[in-house]
Amino acid sequence: MASIRGAATEPNTNPQHPARPHVDAGALPPPTPNSPHPRPHAGRRALVAARARPPPPSPGSTAAMSFAAASASSACADGLLALADEAERRRDFPAAASCLESALRPPHAAALLPLAEARARLRLASLLLAPRGSSRAPRAGGGPAAAKAHLERALLILSPLPSAPPRLKLLAHSHLAGAYAVLGAVPSQKHVLHRALGLLASVSASGLLQRGPALLWNCNFQAQLASALTVDGDPTSALSALSTGAAAAAELGNPQLELFFAASSIHVHLLCWEDSAAVENSVNRATQLWDALPAEQKEHWVGLFFYIELLRTFYLLRICDYKAASQRVELLDTAAKSEMQRGRRIKELANDLRAVERTLGQPGLKERERSALSHKQRQLKTQLRVLCGYDKLSDVLDYGDKLLLAPPPMHGEWLPRAAVFVLVDLMVVMVGRPKGIFKECGKRIDSGLRLIHDELGKLGIVDGVREVNLEHSTIWTAGLYLMLLLQFLENKVAVELTRSEFVEAQEALAQMKSWFSRFPTILQGCESTIEMLRGQYAHSVGCFNEAAFHFLEAMKLTESKSMQSMCQVYAAVSYICKGDAESSSQALELVGPAYRTMDSFVGVREKTCIIFVYGLLLMRQHNPQEARNRLASGLRIAHQQLGNIQLVSQYLTMLGTLALQLHDAGQAREILKSSLTLAKTLFDIPTQIWILSVFTELYRELEERSNEMENSEYERKKEDDLERRLSEAYSHAFHQELVEQSRIQIQPLHDMSRMQSEMAGPTANDDLDIPESVGLSAPQPSVKRLVEQGSARRNTRRRQS
Repeated sequence: MASIRGAATEPNTNPQHPARPHVDAGALPPPTPNSPHPRPHAGRRALVAARARPPPPSPGSTAAMSFAAASASSACADGLLALADEAERRRDFPAAASCLESALRPPHAAALLPLAEARARLRLASLLLAPRGSSRAPRAGGGPAAAKAHLERALLILSPLPSAPPRLKLLAHSHLAGAYAVLGAVPSQKHVLHRALGLLASVSASGLLQRGPALLWNCNFQAQLASALTVDGDPTSALSALSTGAAAAAELGNPQLELFFAASSIHVHLLCWEDSAAVENSVNRATQLWDALPAEQKEHWVGLFFYIELLRTFYLLRICDYKAASQRVELLDTAAKSEMQRGRRIKELANDLRAVERTLGQPGLKERERSALSHKQRQLKTQLRVLCGYDKLSDVLDYGDKLLLAPPPMHGEWLPRAAVFVLVDLMVVMVGRPKGIFKECGKRIDSGLRLIHDELGKLGIVDGVREVNLEHSTIWTAGLYLMLLLQFLENKVAVELTRSEFVEAQEALAQMKSWFSRFPTILQGCESTIEMLRGQYAHSVGCFNEAAFHFLEAMKLTESKSMQSMCQVYAAVSYICKGDAESSSQALELVGPAYRTMDSFVGVREKTCIIFVYGLLLMRQHNPQEARNRLASGLRIAHQQLGNIQLVSQYLTMLGTLALQLHDAGQAREILKSSLTLAKTLFDIPTQIWILSVFTELYRELEERSNEMENSEYERKKEDDLERRLSEAYSHAFHQELVEQSRIQIQPLHDMSRMQSEMAGPTANDDLDIPESVGLSAPQPSVKRLVEQGSARRNTRRRQS
């Protein structure tokens, strides 16, 4: 689901994940949208507070003792707030959170003025809402639930307070909406956002808020509202909110915000694809805005670059424009490498800066040393600001955590920085695998898995941790990385099955099952994918009954019409490979409905696979000429639009077989040579055996005895190699577990309702999957095995077909 976060929050437009608010440490209402409210020095603040107090009563009286106690409490509270300020300057956020919590407990809380208490609660909430693993996340403190309580209390204080600045009230509304989003309380989130929009209209009409800041706050709340509406399954209202926000951004004359809303609209359209023309228009609009930007602004807005480019890549893959998608992926990959290099340099400078500041904080420094260190401090800050392109040093030092999408006060991110780099690696795999670039795919899969495991370790997800053990604050990020993890494993299974490395495929698939068993609610959208992959494995090793079972189970587990159609096709091929008349009849019953609806799908993935299987059935029905015509049309589409060389190889093999049946030996020879070359590129042993068996028949018909003998010997070697691999797979511990005709058994989750509400966004949506081309191998006549390495597309718990 799209999740878009706004003012002083991190806008998250990821299709699967809800918003996670982020508040700058100690954030106060900005006097202008682009500059933070200056906080007076703690000592000066305490002095001003002391001057404002009435003169003390005479010593020795009860009133004097009470006054002394009150003064002591007030002084302690001021001191704790000052310590929190200092801790935040040192970026010791756990210490800052502890100081703020102490200041807000009795007896100190009673000494705080209402406005000071509200500000302290907002600051504390910002720290409690920071995701685990973030540099701002405290080690303890109650997490999102405690943050929500502080924000509700702050809003209760601010609402009737005439002296409270309107911006502070708006900020409290924004943060509270973000806290509700983290907790999965979408109705409460929408309610507080509508209240915030009402308050904004009121203060704007009364002149308490100038036009510029009012437009920015409107952009913020519309973005947050669009996120909530998308998660709630109301894309039409979400797009309306984004349109309102885009109009405010245009009125403000802010191209970055206009781009943010244009990209967010693409995101919602991709999630809820209903009108292809509307989706195309939203992509074109964002592309026009991006292309109109000067080059220096494009370099400055790194977060928006990755967001828009990835969304455009998803769109191109969805419509099966793989050539254009590959170009976008190359651009993304280059940018990701450059950004990672820049990130390493920024971290080095930030570490140097922290070391200098620690030294400056030490007592007893000589004046010359202090002067030199201060000069170095200024140099490092300048270098960091120039390198990052940010105005605020806090943003520079948070560089490693986020890729900003929108200008202040919105800030925010779509995905954590590490997740964006992982996703780029995944895109490289997705466009490279159909082309047979397995070496590079293997490197990217390994690097992606390493990054994901590192991030999961930061969240405390290690061996033995299960879904019930997760904290509130880790669920969003955990869901994101777990989904990416299964995407990489899915591609690993597909690559290994293509290469006939059945044991490696078993191990990757067993890992998928294990992760699903440990996190069944977060990953419940992946169950259909796992069942489909089990079918592909079973089919690859010749267990056709079991393969058909798992394909049909996968079909039942998804509401996606596209995936249902593909499952029917896969099951039909398994039935065909059984070879008996009853199985062929079952295959026809499955393919018939899919064939009639194949033109209704976006793109041509489904159509090329359905034509392939339909042509295979026509061959079995001894209708070679009709089969040849259908397969030729499918080959043109597969070659021109999909670029999947495995599918092209299999189409060519069938056409070569048909040419031989129609006694066109010359054409059969040329077609089969091309097919064999592609199959060797993929290390696709079953397809090679199939092609070689057809070559043997061709040479026999042409009475080329020497070629026939040589080809037969090569074919036997390949068959022996395949038999060895199959025997190894059969003897492996995971084989029976994967092929058995039963679904995965999982332990029921006792607190299922809580987890489902919190996971309103993190599960994957297969409408926003990265659908690569699908290859189907036909059975070679003697061995009768079919290797199917299609993309088992992700499903989601909240489907919006």
